[in-house]
Amino acid sequence: MLSFIIRIIGNAVALYVAFLLVPGFVVSGSWEQYLIAGLILALLNLIVRPVLKIISFPLILLTLGLFTFIINILILWLLAYLVPFVAIEGFIALVWTTIIVSIVNLFFSLVAKIV
Repeated sequence: MLSFIIRIIGNAVALYVAFLLVPGFVVSGSWEQYLIAGLILALLNLIVRPVLKIISFPLILLTLGLFTFIINILILWLLAYLVPFVAIEGFIALVWTTIIVSIVNLFFSLVAKIV
């Protein structure tokens, strides 16, 4: 349970860092909206991402794992589609947001393994 809470906070921080660094990525609202978006992103990663990875396993194998980046892009696009206060304007903003969220989440997953 603690690792899931760390993942939610990590997602919220990652979305905030992406908001600061990526023009075209907007989360309107206060810190509550970041936590809500972090919770929804954590749930999407928990439920939808494994299904997409199983379905696209041949493509992941063929591209030596690079297709997982496309899956991460789809998850963030789905977050922007489901949550009305998250907006991603353009494909380039989506790609950069995915990169930043992946890097920040890598750091928080290392912290979660320590705890």
